[in-house]
Amino acid sequence: MEIVRLSPNIGANITGIDLSKPLSSGVIENIKAAWDEHLVVRFRNQSIRDDDLLRFSKYFGELDPPGPNPYGITFLPEYPEINVISNVKTPDGTPIGNLGDGEAVWHADMTYIEQPPVAGILYSLEVPVGQGNTYFSSMIRAYEALPDSLKREIEGKTLIHDAAHNSAGMLRKGYSETTDPSETPGARHPMVWTDTKGNRALFLGRRPHACIVGLTVDESNRLLDEVWSHATDPEWTWHNEWEVGDVVMWQNHLVMHRRDAFDGNTRRIMHRTQLKTFAA
Repeated sequence: MEIVRLSPNIGANITGIDLSKPLSSGVIENIKAAWDEHLVVRFRNQSIRDDDLLRFSKYFGELDPPGPNPYGITFLPEYPEINVISNVKTPDGTPIGNLGDGEAVWHADMTYIEQPPVAGILYSLEVPVGQGNTYFSSMIRAYEALPDSLKREIEGKTLIHDAAHNSAGMLRKGYSETTDPSETPGARHPMVWTDTKGNRALFLGRRPHACIVGLTVDESNRLLDEVWSHATDPEWTWHNEWEVGDVVMWQNHLVMHRRDAFDGNTRRIMHRTQLKTFAA
């Protein structure tokens, strides 16, 4: 097992492990340590089945079912814990997965609920070459480098996290559009939080439809624009240029991510799990 840093502030590549086979407790602990240090870890050249993906995911915590999608369907009824991220459709036009081929804006997953998943794990089965890259940003490093004036402005502030739209901007089934951000449906979370290891981090969800409680819409937009511009600075980020067989896992409460758009005439299929809580 070899661990190589992928950027100064986030991300590491791990080699020498076959995820199609059970892992020893020692290897699992080494992966956990690397994950805690780098927040995002990647395994390349993997060939795994859905059963393998589930077994690997359960090493690190309790599985959490996928959130609702705009189609109101379960993409893999035989594996309800797995979400399909894809632009592919069946011959009759039925999507086999979620999020299509457009850009997915900077976000953390399912922060619109009271207890968002703590981590995501994504496995690439089919990817368009050189397209649909995924970017990750460390919210720990972003907060550490935040100007003191902005730290003071956001301290104690609560943010509304939009439940009506997914990260591709698609309206979820059962919701309607809201023009006033202060009336956006969704959970309310502190803009800054401290994890169990004492790290302070930004917790932002996604920018569209967000609003800071207690501020006017104009005041909220000004402050959020400043914070988001800083939080998504390339200095804190790393991006994965996907290859078939990549497995990428990230800590959702400490990382934001986004995806480039890609050619809708190409095929992209990924299977994804998420963790409700970390293993003790």
